[in-house]
Amino acid sequence: MMSWITYRLYCLFCIGICLPIISRADENTLIYGLQNTYSACIGIDDALSDLKKMAGINTAITGIGTGLGVGATVVGVVKSKRDQEIDEIVSELDSMGAIEIKSESQLYDVLAAAFDETGLPQGHDMAKALRQEKERKEQQSKKLGNWRTGLLAGNTATNIAGAIIASKNRADGDLQNQINNCKNAVTELRRIKAQARLDGIDTSEADKIISACDGFETADITKINQRAKGAMVSSIVGATTGITGTITSAAANSDNVRSQKDEKGGRTDKEKNLNTTSNVLAGTSTVASATATVFNATQIKAIKDIATIATQCTEALK
Repeated sequence: MMSWITYRLYCLFCIGICLPIISRADENTLIYGLQNTYSACIGIDDALSDLKKMAGINTAITGIGTGLGVGATVVGVVKSKRDQEIDEIVSELDSMGAIEIKSESQLYDVLAAAFDETGLPQGHDMAKALRQEKERKEQQSKKLGNWRTGLLAGNTATNIAGAIIASKNRADGDLQNQINNCKNAVTELRRIKAQARLDGIDTSEADKIISACDGFETADITKINQRAKGAMVSSIVGATTGITGTITSAAANSDNVRSQKDEKGGRTDKEKNLNTTSNVLAGTSTVASATATVFNATQIKAIKDIATIATQCTEALK
């Protein structure tokens, strides 16, 4: 039989032979953990880069739309002022009795007045000057109305484009799954690293990767989609009000509506109401565009927060 001393020496010999094999097995496990983390985490930054680029484009588009909406609103306000000035001129002409000749009977009335004992109608020259001023302001009003319609149409186009981009610029399930897989791989690598360190294996590379990729644990990808939804809804609202405002503005500025006059020769209530509605819709569309721009800008920030982690992780994996 083997003596006790011989048995101990035999055991120590066996352990000495097996230790390199155990160490090699742990080393291979660490290598596997590193490779698995690489496969799970690489490429996330590229997907986020595309999202960030599209969010930036959409921010620029809705920003332009906001500017066009502001322009339409301002032009509408200026047009309202011109129309008010025209109404004042019409009232003044009416108070002077300086009726603009539009029919044969009115012509006879003016000719008859020219031969009465008072001579030509009082304020004839002033009335002529007022009519010329009224015509000039009506031309300005017409031009301003066309500008408002054009700016509203531009605002509508940008809102439609913004809604389409926002509806597509979302983090899909594949990206979420990839981030989840990366999280799981990093967690597994952390476990393997702890054992490898106890076995005296160099874990510096694993330490670097875990430190760089660990930020995915707190990354909230839902914010990206929430911001995209907000931008899409705002752009849809802006497009809807913009389309309605464009149609209303065009109708208000049409020759058919402008040619209609009340009993004093001024604007009808229909024209006034259409212009007021156009201005309100221009303001509403502007607010919607501005809101969409804010959502797009905050979406960029949400993407950047995760993209920063992804970039650091990718650099560590190289």
